[in-house]
Amino acid sequence: MWKKIFGNKDPEKVPSDTSWMDGIDRARLPRHVAVIMDGNGRWAKGQGLMRTAGHTAGVKTLKRILKTASDIGIEALTVYAFSTENWKRPHAEVDFLMKLFAEYLDKELQEMNEENVRIHFLGRIDGLSGNLQKQVREAEELMKANTGIRFNIAANYGGQDELVRAAQSIARRVLRGELSPEAIDESTVEDCLDTCGCPPVDLVIRTSGDMRLSNFLLWQAAYAEFWFTETNWPDFTPEEFVKALVEFGHRDRRFGGLNDAGER
Repeated sequence: MWKKIFGNKDPEKVPSDTSWMDGIDRARLPRHVAVIMDGNGRWAKGQGLMRTAGHTAGVKTLKRILKTASDIGIEALTVYAFSTENWKRPHAEVDFLMKLFAEYLDKELQEMNEENVRIHFLGRIDGLSGNLQKQVREAEELMKANTGIRFNIAANYGGQDELVRAAQSIARRVLRGELSPEAIDESTVEDCLDTCGCPPVDLVIRTSGDMRLSNFLLWQAAYAEFWFTETNWPDFTPEEFVKALVEFGHRDRRFGGLNDAGER
């Protein structure tokens, strides 16, 4: 097991009491959970630390949440690690994030593989450094045959950019005569998305209080439920993650139709 995943007071220990998971209705679990991991900088400011300390703390939280999602039986977990707009941040912070990303892959890859995780990366990976691209592809190759939770990391990702790339791919097929415009449907688009093969997003979690999608999984989250918390990402716990799952289980999802009472 991942001995360093959980931890409330002591990050090196996994708590033995998991009674806080008892409220989960496993028959009503989301298949695909997406997380906007917001608030690293706010957390650091509140602690009197540099923003980079918040990003480091956020990685520890990510490890805990991935382990929790895997143990519960979530089929896919997608996290927003770095957006196409994040390049606008100060160069020093961007450089630190890229270094942290590389270190995460270097240190955690083997344990994730042993835990049967399938890792996949979303976004313009070709916009990352050559060394980081190599790490990303090696990680995907190492875990491609695993059958556990699919762990999607959105890096250099933007939902609008993803849809543009999908449209370009479809247009090229039409130009080659492989596809007629009339044959284009939802499945055609989905096959061209970075999340191809994943179920639609059922639940989007966003930390740190903001209530917006921020260009994240625009197509995939079309009928997703949303769950917001004021908690900054480094303080987001497995217990709070489970709280979101429990609330999801009580949502009345109609996908544009009516409920059993004939109400919208």
